[in-house]
Amino acid sequence: MGWEERITVDPKVMGGKPCIRGMRITVGTLLTLLRHQTPEEILQDYPYLEPEDIDAALAYAAHLADQEVRA
Repeated sequence: MGWEERITVDPKVMGGKPCIRGMRITVGTLLTLLRHQTPEEILQDYPYLEPEDIDAALAYAAHLADQEVRA
């Protein structure tokens, strides 16, 4: 399963920001948490998240970072 299966975008959820499985936790929030906590700590604090959600958020960020930027 790739990030496409776990990252959702819905204009009615969190203003259309990319979210984890339609929940009200954005990819950006999860990535910020990863700057300060280990994946294990995050999963303990957010029991509704799964390890694959963290992997998907990182894969999605890598995908975006690999896109060509046009000035």
